[in-house]
Amino acid sequence: MYAASPLSSGLTVLTAPTDGTASITAMVFVGAGSRYEEQSERGISHFLEHMFFKGGKRYPTTRDVSGAIDSVGGSFNAFTGKEYAGYYVKVAAEQVELACDVLGDMLLQPAFPTEDIEKERGVIIEEERMYQDTPMYRVGWDFEQLLYGDHPLGWDTIGTEEVIRSVTREDFLQHKKRFYTPDNAVVVFAGKVTEEQAGTLAQRFFGSLAGKKQRVFSPLERFGEERVFLRTKKTEQAHLVLGVPGVSALDDAYFAQRILGVILGGNMSSRMFLNIRDARGLCYYISTEVDNYLDAGALSTRAGVDQTRLFEAITAIREEYVHCAEGGVTEEEVAKTKAYLKGGITLSLEDSEERAHFFGRQQLLYPKVRDIDEFFAAIDAVTKEDVDALAKEILTPEALRLVVIGQEKDEAKLRALL
Repeated sequence: MYAASPLSSGLTVLTAPTDGTASITAMVFVGAGSRYEEQSERGISHFLEHMFFKGGKRYPTTRDVSGAIDSVGGSFNAFTGKEYAGYYVKVAAEQVELACDVLGDMLLQPAFPTEDIEKERGVIIEEERMYQDTPMYRVGWDFEQLLYGDHPLGWDTIGTEEVIRSVTREDFLQHKKRFYTPDNAVVVFAGKVTEEQAGTLAQRFFGSLAGKKQRVFSPLERFGEERVFLRTKKTEQAHLVLGVPGVSALDDAYFAQRILGVILGGNMSSRMFLNIRDARGLCYYISTEVDNYLDAGALSTRAGVDQTRLFEAITAIREEYVHCAEGGVTEEEVAKTKAYLKGGITLSLEDSEERAHFFGRQQLLYPKVRDIDEFFAAIDAVTKEDVDALAKEILTPEALRLVVIGQEKDEAKLRALL
């Protein structure tokens, strides 16, 4: 299923081959997410992600980087989360050397041209404003800030305009030196690839990565104390998130929480969808999500509703939580959810990009990498009693946090609903 081995530099190379595909995804994971930032650096991790694509030594401009991959019909992108950043190129298997050449050049030998930094400031500020103007996104950011408080886990990854406008080339070089090191990175090859081929490619294109990680993140010691946040804004819909603190990715109840989230609102046969959207017509979109970080987690339900039905929707979601905590789930719900999760994972792992992400993220963050059989066994090991116990533990009225973006002005009325 997968194999992992270190280069002489200490850089881990993970290979996840699969039959029946003609593609290879080369992906680099780095423990350089936004929760590693300090207040004066908010947004530098995300900004740095943008700057890597401005070119290196062999591909010195954005046009050279994109042109090389476009010329063989490949795709490439990057992402910055709270606990890690990732960069990948996906190509036909015979083009994997080109993919590694581009990826290695931009990550190991970035130019960070001053003129491109100035241009990219405007791009990122417009990206930030786009999210600010999109309540479906903004409400999620506000919920994390409410739940985690003034802690890096509660900060959005895009950062502050103050930092975006002031960060310098030297800041990028220091941030790269601090985190982009062989002991804090994983190179993953997934798809039509062998372990021997992956090791050779990794040594050739990424073997010169050097240094030692210079900072660890601050642990979350407590959740935020505020329970309600209202952002009054002229919107067509009211957008809300109602949720609770959950368990971390390393908690024994991790898989029980995933199952609980799906039962509550993870698909079109979930309780939230059937009881609130379908039966009552309260909203167009509604979903329950679980977030799991290394030392914290959350379970939350988000929805967009008519302004006049906001309080009805909040009450209905709260009632579903209470009903689940008091009455538990059914054996049938647990069995169906296990099949749903395993089916979704099976389908996603046919894609070399998803396969690289599945294994690489585990290798970077967790003490143990589960292969697919082990992952499915952990899902199957969850019992109805496990899910019931977790629901009773976390879905309590006093744990509820609520965020609303819309035309409502009375925060006290919202507090009364909890």
